[in-house]
Amino acid sequence: MVSQELEYAGFWIRVWASIIDTLLICVLAYPLLTAIYGDAYWDSTDFVHGPMDFLISWVLPAAAVMVFWLTRQATPGKMAIAARIVDAKTGGKPTTGQLLIRYLGYFVSSIPFGLGLFWVAFDSRKQGWHDKMAGTVVVRKKAGSTRPVEFEA
Repeated sequence: MVSQELEYAGFWIRVWASIIDTLLICVLAYPLLTAIYGDAYWDSTDFVHGPMDFLISWVLPAAAVMVFWLTRQATPGKMAIAARIVDAKTGGKPTTGQLLIRYLGYFVSSIPFGLGLFWVAFDSRKQGWHDKMAGTVVVRKKAGSTRPVEFEA
């Protein structure tokens, strides 16, 4: 359920949000990983270099995403494009369970050549597989709408 002032956020605008989030993670992780493992870290083909690599590259980004989703209904990238994640049925704030399923759903969406992510481009509600699994949609203020939209915190 989307109000008249909101629209589903489409594929390309969500790509921009993802690029912003990825750049922010890189700006934080690059100096930390380089300080801990040295410049050789970036030349290695190892998937994980040690516990700090796993923590910085996997755990902290996942925790940050969940904290942003729980507190702001959006990551910094989604905030930059004025989008938020809402419950697909009510338009309200998603539950913690929905957001956890949504995060894990990113892995499912990515496995078959990213098909579940590209699905956003073709779906009438602009849902990726991760959104469908979690029962969420991503919305933003309609272009040209003059009425301010209150985002739930």
